[in-house]
Amino acid sequence: MFEVTPGMRRLGATVLGMEAIVVALLTPVAIQITGTEPRLAVGAGVGLAVLCVIVAGLLRYPVGYIAGSVIQVLAIATGFLVPTMFFLGAIFAALWITAIFVARRVEGATKR
Repeated sequence: MFEVTPGMRRLGATVLGMEAIVVALLTPVAIQITGTEPRLAVGAGVGLAVLCVIVAGLLRYPVGYIAGSVIQVLAIATGFLVPTMFFLGAIFAALWITAIFVARRVEGATKR
């Protein structure tokens, strides 16, 4: 079974919080720079930012980590609106994976 530790929640919520800011800022960039339809840009940028905040609150449950992983895929997919997001989404996905594994390793070492 997947055990959720306080460190995992803390690091995961930090990654999702920072990611919420970045994807929210995707909205004006998509509209002004790439000429994306405003409704699509707001739906993708603000919608994903709100989803990041909601999932950060769900990180006390294992389902929160599944939803967080889906958010990472969606963040990379926003690269179709703003190509730089392919790179930024990959960075956040790497941070997400690192946050989970590092927190588990550190807390596992402190339990011994």
